[in-house]
Amino acid sequence: MTALYIDADACPVKAEAERVATRHKVRMFVVSNGGLRPSQNPLVETVIVPDGPDVADMWIADRAGTGDVVVTGDIPLAAKCVEAGAKVLKHNGEALTAANIGNVLATRDLMADLRAADPFRQGGGKGFTKADRSRFLDALERELRAAARL
Repeated sequence: MTALYIDADACPVKAEAERVATRHKVRMFVVSNGGLRPSQNPLVETVIVPDGPDVADMWIADRAGTGDVVVTGDIPLAAKCVEAGAKVLKHNGEALTAANIGNVLATRDLMADLRAADPFRQGGGKGFTKADRSRFLDALERELRAAARL
């Protein structure tokens, strides 16, 4: 049975994911190290993991597999989930797949090296837009429909 895993720390689309999961009657796990208000939805389980680097990521990676959908902005977690057969979406709806995860990891590592080489370099990340939210909703809807056909 398909499950939806949300890497919930700093996730801007938790409410949207819950609405789509509820419509599809899919169990949803919202995983973080705390600070979230639990949902009253019986399909949504809030999982609080201990503090520590990547503990939430490890919890998701240990469980996600074929037929599941993972929502995360964490590229190493995405790579582990793709390898396990799960479908992975970023918050903006971008799918991370076996075909593109290598390039995405390489770009992430390159950007980390550039930031380390220039301590004055500022973030410069794009803001989260309504269009990103809409693309996410479309992509999640598509992935959950596909998973239901498995």
